[in-house]
Amino acid sequence: MRVVRGAVGLLGELLVTLGVLLLLFVGWQLWWTDVVSDADAAQVVSTIEQELNTPDSSFVQPGKAKLGDAYAIVRIPRFGATYARPLYQGTTRAVLQRGVGHYLETAMPGEIGNFAMAGHRTTYGKPFNRIAELRDGDVVLIETKDSYFVYRVTGHQIVPPTQVSVLLPVPDQPGAEPTAATLTMTSCHPEFSARERFIVHAELDATYPRAGGVPPEVLEVKG
Repeated sequence: MRVVRGAVGLLGELLVTLGVLLLLFVGWQLWWTDVVSDADAAQVVSTIEQELNTPDSSFVQPGKAKLGDAYAIVRIPRFGATYARPLYQGTTRAVLQRGVGHYLETAMPGEIGNFAMAGHRTTYGKPFNRIAELRDGDVVLIETKDSYFVYRVTGHQIVPPTQVSVLLPVPDQPGAEPTAATLTMTSCHPEFSARERFIVHAELDATYPRAGGVPPEVLEVKG
């Protein structure tokens, strides 16, 4: 009987220990990865801004960016006046742990076709945590070496992870020839799950030379 009680007690202790370890892991995933990724993103954005503000800078042009290169800044006024995240080339796991990633097979910022990017909704800085708050007409600003590309949201959809047709040159229209410069944003849905994907679509509304800046009224959040 004592042996049985001892075994039960040991099993209970093991379960408690496993529970504590699980809680620590969840805490690391939900909190610590945000702390690390936010600090890294802020540093990268600061470095990009310094490069962009340096005359004759050799900062990489979007079309010449290699996998893992940070080549632009994503600003979304709806997410806050100070919201800024680095845009990296590629959507590998390592890239998305640092910021927003550009799908390699899609158009570059400002080009005719579908410029598509992905970002985490939870963990690793969760750059697209508030993606579901975007409304039609909201601005998504892409800041590159030479230009500001102003996209305006046109709609959203929720799709299964297998519906990769949202990344086509004309989203969900196989074989269609693009005639407009569009943007597609993708993130997991619902929060804390990868069961579906939350998709936001936008169209290029204006392009401004970086040297001249963006008119303040363009960045106003309405509603």
